[in-house]
Amino acid sequence: MQYIGEIISLCVSVLWTISALAAEVGSKRLGVFVMNVWRMGVALVLSALLMWAVFGVPYPAYASNEAWGWLLLSGFVGYFFGDWCLFNSYLSIGSRYGQLLMTLAPMFTAIFAWIMLGQTLGWNSLLAMAVTLLGIAISVLGRGEKHTFALQLPTKGILFGIGAGLGQGVGLVLSKIGLDKYTASVPAEVLPNIETYLPFGANMVRCLAGLVCFYFFYLIISHKKNSNIKTIRQSLHNRKGLLAMLTAVFAGPFIGVSLSLMALNYTAAGIASTLMALSPILILVPSYYFFHLSITLKSIIGAIVSCVGVSLFFLL
Repeated sequence: MQYIGEIISLCVSVLWTISALAAEVGSKRLGVFVMNVWRMGVALVLSALLMWAVFGVPYPAYASNEAWGWLLLSGFVGYFFGDWCLFNSYLSIGSRYGQLLMTLAPMFTAIFAWIMLGQTLGWNSLLAMAVTLLGIAISVLGRGEKHTFALQLPTKGILFGIGAGLGQGVGLVLSKIGLDKYTASVPAEVLPNIETYLPFGANMVRCLAGLVCFYFFYLIISHKKNSNIKTIRQSLHNRKGLLAMLTAVFAGPFIGVSLSLMALNYTAAGIASTLMALSPILILVPSYYFFHLSITLKSIIGAIVSCVGVSLFFLL
């Protein structure tokens, strides 16, 4: 089938849009920490079942201690810090602007890949960064007093959004290091048969790190607020919150990630990555209907410019 890779990539972008909307609803109903404890737990169980089906054991077989270390660190940075910031940005400025600020992730990835991996940071990356930042500026800045520019969104929400992009970008670099270590630890005669599934095993380790961090941090926070672990059990009665959480898990970390890997088998990585990064545009209409956020010409232009900036990372 012609253009199957491009079609799958567009489906991934739609799924990630659904995941963002569901995550905003779930965070409002369950709270950021309870939402992420359940989210990481469900994703971990699904990953373990997949590992069992592929490897015969419910954990990433052949992964070395070094690979585990890097992937656990990646899970802490990406899933714990990054998602904590992301979900808090949803509560503060909504999933629409949260997804817009997530377009900063490729910029942080490029910077830290240059620092940690020695990858080249050329003029194309610098141009992509500038265009992405311009798109975000168009969306979040407006005319203030005395004809100066001022933020049109809460500063806290913008900082959470930047933190989310930072967490995802740095977490991706750490994931690459961990996945390379994981691949190197697999016997050469076995590697061709399981190479496709290694990213899922790596993601399972990252989910484990995220679950442990969110759980223990939740215990600390709940103790300070004179709450307790019963809050997690009580969330089982919040059907709409749990449905939103399950939707976010299946549309994002599980099905979305699976299809994103599949798309790379049928089309160029640059084209796939660009199409997958359309969420800030796709989310405009549903955010209007579900959350009554107005759609302005400025917000449309800002989202389009940011997505163009993201595409430049892969197409130049």
